[in-house]
Amino acid sequence: MKIERAQELIETQLQFTSGYNRNAIRMILAEVQQVHGQAAVDRLIRQYELEARFDLRPGEDHGALRRR
Repeated sequence: MKIERAQELIETQLQFTSGYNRNAIRMILAEVQQVHGQAAVDRLIRQYELEARFDLRPGEDHGALRRR
């Protein structure tokens, strides 16, 4: 997934306030991590303030979701 597409998807999810949106964003971050690495994920978390909004912290391994 390209970073630009991930940004579009995250912006869409942020328009809603459900707990399901947190899970959707985690899946997007997992895909980004797989393709672009942890640094790209951390940038997205900071860019969209995902730590404050969904308690998603920089440095967390979101790729573990994809390996289950």
